[in-house]
Amino acid sequence: MALKMQSILSARFDKENSYHIDTYRADGGYETYLETIKGEKGTPEELVALVKESGLKGRGGAGFSTGMKWSFLPKGTDKPIYLCVNGDESEPGTFKDRQIVEFDPHQLVEGVGITCYAIGAHTAYIYLRCEFALGIRRVKDAIRQAYEAGFFGKDIQGTGFDLDVHVHIGGGAYICGEETSLLNSIEGVRPYPRNKPPFPAVEGLFGDPTIINNVETIANIPHIVKNGAEWYSGFGHPEDPGVRLWCVSGHVNNPGVFEIETGFSLQELIDGPCGGMKNGKKLKAVIPGGSSSKVLMPDEVAQVTMDTPTIRGFDSSLGSAGIIVLDEDTDMVEAVRNLMKFYAHESCGQCTPCREGTPWIVKILNRLCTGKGRQEDMDLLLDLASNIEGRTVCALADGACWPLTSIVKKFRHEFEAKVAAATPVGAS
Repeated sequence: MALKMQSILSARFDKENSYHIDTYRADGGYETYLETIKGEKGTPEELVALVKESGLKGRGGAGFSTGMKWSFLPKGTDKPIYLCVNGDESEPGTFKDRQIVEFDPHQLVEGVGITCYAIGAHTAYIYLRCEFALGIRRVKDAIRQAYEAGFFGKDIQGTGFDLDVHVHIGGGAYICGEETSLLNSIEGVRPYPRNKPPFPAVEGLFGDPTIINNVETIANIPHIVKNGAEWYSGFGHPEDPGVRLWCVSGHVNNPGVFEIETGFSLQELIDGPCGGMKNGKKLKAVIPGGSSSKVLMPDEVAQVTMDTPTIRGFDSSLGSAGIIVLDEDTDMVEAVRNLMKFYAHESCGQCTPCREGTPWIVKILNRLCTGKGRQEDMDLLLDLASNIEGRTVCALADGACWPLTSIVKKFRHEFEAKVAAATPVGAS
């Protein structure tokens, strides 16, 4: 498919005072929310069906159907239902949610209101990482302005619908981006990931049914409810429809965030909107979905389109849409060592394979990068990864192993070159 740029989520990013409620309302903001809570957009059940029909998938990395997740809430429960918005954006190479909370927070806040009505929630938490200082201020201001306008609180606009929205600030831990760790963080306990089942939709925040969605996912909701499921599903790849905010970093002339329909050519993105490779260098590899995804070689980049079915065929994933471009001068052993140091540092330590395995991987990579590598180190790295992946409570360990194994396999010659150049043991 041809690359099709869009301006839906990002339409207001460049407007003056885009983060203020007056500017937002001048562009029609909150009209869809008010129509929704007055029942003019359908019943909550119909709204859930609408979002499911749209094909919207979670934009945090897992890519699960948003409407399907909403439908997992127990029917007729007498427990309170919560919405938690995951804004703990900490995946290396990903910076799209930051754009939303800084430049169009009311889009997110309106999405929160519509989602809460659809799922029957009367309390929502927006969880933001502490480093987002500007975004935190603007989201808090947006919520305050929404309360002052009479959009939140008790018996909103005489509809009988109640809603309170809170901001919870994380402490900067990568693990809190995992949905159940996020719940524990809000509850004020150590943010270890929880065993599943039970899943949060059944037993989540404070033991009650909870829906957890990413910032970008929720920001899509006002547009889908306003324009309809058929409108949204008409964008992009038919099996993975919609638009996404794609983050591009690394060795390109024009890095940034680009709003594009799914199904486009990755090579076309690099050569077109990204302005080609920096300093005229050759492409060496691309990590296509945040640092947890498997690396693609130049011949794969030339063929792959950015949609879930196609990229799975290349044994990788879209993840959080963080595209990291690496040029011919990149030392892939050093690059993967840098990533593994991050994962070892961010491991919460709950699971032995992750707690012990990721530092062990870093130790081996340190050995390779300091001239002390051994011929068996590459196979040892792969063996370690195979004994870590799939053996932990959450996916942090898996996310560490995927780039590691793909880089070791596809760039084994670089590892072998470091072993060949290693100083023999006992040499002076």
